[in-house]
Amino acid sequence: MAEISGGCLCGALRYQLRAAPPKISVCHCTHCQKSSGSAFSVNLLTPEADIAFTGEMALYEDHTDSGNILKRYFCPRCGSQMGSHNMLRPGMFILRAGTLDDTKALERVALQCWTRSRQPWVRLICDAPEFSEAPKI
Repeated sequence: MAEISGGCLCGALRYQLRAAPPKISVCHCTHCQKSSGSAFSVNLLTPEADIAFTGEMALYEDHTDSGNILKRYFCPRCGSQMGSHNMLRPGMFILRAGTLDDTKALERVALQCWTRSRQPWVRLICDAPEFSEAPKI
């Protein structure tokens, strides 16, 4: 496997993946919309053991509409979102795909979640299964 690496906008925070991310997901929830400043977030669901960070990360604890807690990590210098921990998925890190140095490692979207919050003008061209909320995977 080719090295998969990435980091924040200013370069102060970097990471390397030891394995290809197992799942690529698109989240349309209102919290991802607000935190990304976009209509959705593209995420790589990665085992924590397969990612190594260098640099300092800041943390925001997000209490979601569903009652879940997401620990959202970002660069304290430039504000780039790096990803999050979902308390319902222990051992996994939800890495923001836009932080990759090279997106060639990405293949296809495995799922779209929280589509009930999708912006009405957004239609992704992919055949990924859609879930109105978070899937029970």
